[in-house]
Amino acid sequence: MNAKELCEGSRANYANFITWVALDRSNLSAGRQLSVNYFIVAVILFFAQLLFGMIAATQFIFPNFLYDWLDFSVNRMVHINAMIVWMLYGFIGCVYWLLEEESGTDIVGLKLGKLAFWVLTGAVTIVVLVYLLIQTGAGKDSSLWLINEGREYIEAPRWADIGIVIVMLIFFYNVVATFSKGKWSGIAGVLTLDLVALAGLYVAGMFYMTNITHEQFWWWWVIHLWVEATWEVLVGVIMAWSLMKLLGVRRQIVTTWLYIEVALMFGSGILGLGHHYFWIGTPEYWLTIGGFFSALEPIPLVAMVVHAMYDAGSHSFKNSNHPAVAWIIAQAFGNFFGAGVWGFMHTLPQINMFTHGTQWSASHGHLAFFGAYATINIAFFYLAIQHWRGDVWMNSDTANAWRWKWALGLLNAGVVGMTVALLIAGYEQSFIERAVEGSTWGGYFSAQNHPSFQSAMVWRWFFGLMTFSGLILLIWDLLTIGKGETRKAQEIVEH
Repeated sequence: MNAKELCEGSRANYANFITWVALDRSNLSAGRQLSVNYFIVAVILFFAQLLFGMIAATQFIFPNFLYDWLDFSVNRMVHINAMIVWMLYGFIGCVYWLLEEESGTDIVGLKLGKLAFWVLTGAVTIVVLVYLLIQTGAGKDSSLWLINEGREYIEAPRWADIGIVIVMLIFFYNVVATFSKGKWSGIAGVLTLDLVALAGLYVAGMFYMTNITHEQFWWWWVIHLWVEATWEVLVGVIMAWSLMKLLGVRRQIVTTWLYIEVALMFGSGILGLGHHYFWIGTPEYWLTIGGFFSALEPIPLVAMVVHAMYDAGSHSFKNSNHPAVAWIIAQAFGNFFGAGVWGFMHTLPQINMFTHGTQWSASHGHLAFFGAYATINIAFFYLAIQHWRGDVWMNSDTANAWRWKWALGLLNAGVVGMTVALLIAGYEQSFIERAVEGSTWGGYFSAQNHPSFQSAMVWRWFFGLMTFSGLILLIWDLLTIGKGETRKAQEIVEH
């Protein structure tokens, strides 16, 4: 074979590969095509989150790994920020997907929405490159605006903060103007209320106060209320719409639980913030208030899924998309145990005195974020893929169904494994570092060097690799599921 034939063969193979995995967007509305853009970036950032998480986990075991080239603090920062941003991309994509059908009209201001997508994606790219390449030197006013604000979990420079708020305001305009032009519903009302908070609460993290207690007080409004409370309501909206489409659940059921969710989030959610106020100088009454109300957040979403499954049983549990339903069930369990049980068991002040700042917190974080947010995004990816393929059959006997089942198993088992490993490490830290040696530097290093802690970090790495393998399988399945399927999806109607 000569060079010309080899080149032509390579081009043909590439074209065949693109045809194999590509999905025709011509059958999608303009709003749903924008959703696809958000979903693609979400999956890319999901991959980046797990990649940098694996690098950071490796550095826990081998501290010299990539020494002087890629610092642990930078890897951890990219790992956490990629997680937050990919989930946000997924949520925005989900809302754009359901918006036209729920409102009964075309999206208003779609060109502005498309511009916001490219602005946000460009900003995220620049910020990640700055994280990786420019993290040295003294912190000063210019570095706050251009490099890093130095605030854990919301390290993005000030210009990026402003860009995020502008994108959220454009998103808010698209949603409210569309519902105003079309029809309103309970879902529309809850979504509108939540987007006000989604744009507004982020502003609480964009200013500094000289008093450290005041500073931490408002920082937690972003970390807890923006990421936990407003996202939980957003998940409720997405789940409610999905349950109606997948199981034919009555709108009255999901809307009722949405209203209860809003009441708990914006009623008790602010009180639940108190479980972060234990050690920043706030009054002592926050100990009891915060410890109790923070445990209530996941209840409505779990109840919504349980009620929906019970309602679906009245018509033989018919559903049109087995992978999506499986991931919604995973969300109910993950949210309840990760955000509820795992959160509550270490937020009571009598316990938090020993667990605060240990791997116990990381254990809760891994299970809560994956269980509450990643799972619902993945469920919606499957719902969207089904329609994108032309509303094809995606039930239990779908071709190569083993892929989505193994991806579901590996991802959930991997995250649960990491959660338990980090819990063991956190328990060891709480005992040696806090209870025995009284939160001293000596106690910190004794805990870090204890065989139990080091063994737990190895297990965390192993289960992290399992999670990463599950993601690779998930991406493969999302690219190929329904390809060549000729059967139409089972028709589901609201009962």
